[in-house]
Amino acid sequence: MIRCRDAWRFIKDDRGNVESSLVLIPLLFLFLVGMQLILAIGMRDADSLAAAERKLESPDRFSNLSLLITIQSRKIPELIPGLAALLGRELETDARGLAIIENTR
Repeated sequence: MIRCRDAWRFIKDDRGNVESSLVLIPLLFLFLVGMQLILAIGMRDADSLAAAERKLESPDRFSNLSLLITIQSRKIPELIPGLAALLGRELETDARGLAIIENTR
């Protein structure tokens, strides 16, 4: 039978806790860095696709040209605390594009 003193010693025993935390902290940081990169790349691609759908028609009705000018900007959520301060700027995606499209009417 387990005595009260042995049970209390077992509860207070903290072997392995420090080693576990020393492994978990870098793994958590690595996970957050990976998620930040995945989020930034996904938002950049989504902004590029959204920017490609905008176009301006030529004011000349006899011209068969359309001009596509686009600027898309959006902030990226900060998953790693202090990353924006470390980089010295806000986390955001910028998608810029210019194209001349010849319409066939």
